[in-house]
Amino acid sequence: MVTEFIFLGLSNSQELQIFLFVFFFVFYAGIVFGNLLIVLTVASDSHLHSPMYFLLANLSLLDLCLSSVTAPKMILDFFSKRKVISFKGCLAQIFLLHFFGGGEMVTLIAMAFDRYIAICKPLHYTTIMCGNVCVGIVTAAWGVGFLHSVSQLAFAVNLPFCGPNEVDSFYCDLPRVIKLACTDTHQLDIMVIANSGVLTVCSFVLLIMSYTIILVTIQRRPADRSSKALSTLTAHITVVVLFFGPCVFIYAWPFPIESFDKFLAVFYSVVTPLLNPIIYTLRNKDMKVAMRRLRKCNMNCRLKS
Repeated sequence: MVTEFIFLGLSNSQELQIFLFVFFFVFYAGIVFGNLLIVLTVASDSHLHSPMYFLLANLSLLDLCLSSVTAPKMILDFFSKRKVISFKGCLAQIFLLHFFGGGEMVTLIAMAFDRYIAICKPLHYTTIMCGNVCVGIVTAAWGVGFLHSVSQLAFAVNLPFCGPNEVDSFYCDLPRVIKLACTDTHQLDIMVIANSGVLTVCSFVLLIMSYTIILVTIQRRPADRSSKALSTLTAHITVVVLFFGPCVFIYAWPFPIESFDKFLAVFYSVVTPLLNPIIYTLRNKDMKVAMRRLRKCNMNCRLKS
């Protein structure tokens, strides 16, 4: 029985691995700093204590957790000749990836619902998106992520692994690990597509339809009233495409391409969690103003001390 898996990584070239180490180390540092900054800013600034920013802080926390499942080990493995992970560690990666990924999926849907209520039903916004509802949505996001990850782990935990143990990637994910099982996995592949793939595609289509309705509503309003809403929606739609695009190809595309899958895996686990805080801070005036206030407050505290 297999007790460990070996990652083939992104490259066998020593020079390229040094470059990749620096590149991904800088990216991961940016992920940690950017997402923690958003969480801290939303938590400390009373002007941002609203449903939209509460959900944004939860999204940043999920982005940070999602990237931390794979990025630290990938960075350390650039200096390892044998990129090894234990069988239990591999299952833990699968569980956590789908846990945080499922939670982020629900959070993005909740953010679209929040914008729909704010723009299409503004008079009912405070009633519908009250504090208890926001806490319930976030709790549901983490709960759905947990149920989704348990269902994914159930596919792999009892599979017999007795032969090859090389994973052609830099982390464990269900589609790649299933291929190494010593049994016919055709039905399991279909179940993974039916579970993760259909869920991802349906969520993506639902979000695109929601934002289309919101955009049509905005176009009917005067330009001065719709400019801020349009700027916020542009940021939201960009994040949705960046998150769901790789997921659709990884879990729902029936004809995977190995090299392209690696690129999508890097984009999904490292690039997107860094782009999210950049998109939301650059496209959002309230966030930029709040960050300036936070910086001034820190400077004043240092001067007083």
